[in-house]
Amino acid sequence: MSRLAQQKDVGDKPSIHRRAVVVGELTLSPSTRRAIRAGKVEKGDPIAAGELAGLLAMKRTPELIPHCHSVGLTHSRIDLLPSARGVRVRAQAETVERTGVEMEALVGASIALLTVWDMVKYLEKDGRGLYPRTSLGPVRVVAKEKASGGRK
Repeated sequence: MSRLAQQKDVGDKPSIHRRAVVVGELTLSPSTRRAIRAGKVEKGDPIAAGELAGLLAMKRTPELIPHCHSVGLTHSRIDLLPSARGVRVRAQAETVERTGVEMEALVGASIALLTVWDMVKYLEKDGRGLYPRTSLGPVRVVAKEKASGGRK
């Protein structure tokens, strides 16, 4: 068996409360930011759609990242807010398990922002079909906690 085709053995680790928080940003052009704030995006509300997509993505993280263990999320939350540069995300994932949830929070944050991008891409394209003002990131872990015996 290849060393790459196995998950880390967490069988001896205790199940404890674990929490991760991730933040990130999608940079958009001023006209796209105005369209989002005015509710004038053709596909609908990218903020609401992005939040829902991020929550769904958190639950599917082990399907997307091969070495991730399946964890039962006890709490998950995605908050998308318009910002001066575009849209900011804050993703939080919690569990009582043997392994952490930072990958779930990272996937949730990234998919939330990518969903917004998908919904507004027609507003962001230039004459060549590229996105010169649009960028994703940084997306980063800003908190990671673990505490025995329930919530910290």
